[in-house]
Amino acid sequence: MRGEKQKALRFATRAIHVGQEPDPATGATVPPIHPTSTYTQESPGKHKGYEYSRSSNPTRVGLERCLASLEGGARGAAFASGSAATAAVFATLSPGDKVVAFSDVYGGTFRMLKRVFEGFGLIPSFIDDPGPTAFANAVDGKTKLVWIESPTNPLLRVLDMAAIAKIAHQGGAKLSVDNTFATPVLQLPIALGADYVVHSTTKYIGGHSDVIGGAVITKDDALMERVAFLQNALGGVPGPFDCFLQQRGIKTLAIRMERHCANALAVAKHLQGHPKLAKVIYPFLEDHPDYTLAKRQMCGGGGIVTIVFRRAAGPRGPSDESDRAAALRFCESVKVFSLAESLGGVESLVNHPAIMTHASIPKEIRESRGVTDGLLRLSVGIEDVQDLLADLDQALEKA
Repeated sequence: MRGEKQKALRFATRAIHVGQEPDPATGATVPPIHPTSTYTQESPGKHKGYEYSRSSNPTRVGLERCLASLEGGARGAAFASGSAATAAVFATLSPGDKVVAFSDVYGGTFRMLKRVFEGFGLIPSFIDDPGPTAFANAVDGKTKLVWIESPTNPLLRVLDMAAIAKIAHQGGAKLSVDNTFATPVLQLPIALGADYVVHSTTKYIGGHSDVIGGAVITKDDALMERVAFLQNALGGVPGPFDCFLQQRGIKTLAIRMERHCANALAVAKHLQGHPKLAKVIYPFLEDHPDYTLAKRQMCGGGGIVTIVFRRAAGPRGPSDESDRAAALRFCESVKVFSLAESLGGVESLVNHPAIMTHASIPKEIRESRGVTDGLLRLSVGIEDVQDLLADLDQALEKA
């Protein structure tokens, strides 16, 4: 399914059919997995389009085509993890190039920029203001890439992609958007001006917490040439079984995201005003600082809710340790939610970023950005929402 016929189909249909056409050899409705490392050639250099599975594999190609179609991009490249996909985008740059990023990013992205690519000569610059003016002030002649998440991890700020894309392009830079939290179901960064879209397909794309993967989708073929070269040259590719699991997950992505969003909004509203919580963060709550932008840029608030525990007063005033202790007791008390890394699976998870996903960011930097010991990130799954609310209530009671 290619070209104009593919474009005419709506999202949920493309998620099921693009890159997943029936097998022409047997008529199998589900395409076969190709667990081969190499391909037999008729003569040296004369083959059927495949030589070696690090370079290309039919199962991976199907996944890449589907992802590109869903994001509205020209081409896609699948990787062994979201971190491998992120590294490929950074590796398109050269020593002396500056990367401007909003400070609220996944801890692994911060670690990669500061502890890996800065050593190779890139210049990471983190800004704390999510507004376009702050990006305009940060982008200079050395800037070659602007990197953002939206919503961000874990503070769920929503950034104005169209405005930031314009600023990046005026400064001669490219815009890369990590679309893991929203997925192409809720927003399309390329349509808003992004040059690269990056995913940890481990999360909502795979959707079942049983596979690790990543992807880069580009605006045009020229950008993909360098990414595809790095995919092959550096070798961080997924195996065919991993690609199959991601394709299987994609087929239900649209319907799962509807349930994730509905459950997360219900959880956020239920927790608002709880006496033990100082803050409940969710993009589609009216008190969210980016609510108007989120409603304009997204068609759903996503499946992540962030909560911050209130510091309890002791004999000498509010205790710095009270919110941490409450957060830890909450994590140890949940029964339906699981305390675990990651997000985006069908099951609900709770994560303590300061100890878990963002521990690689130095404490003073982490806390200055709002990722405190009393902050928890809830990945709201697709279970019955009443069971989720009851579990949260009993865990909060113990906290």
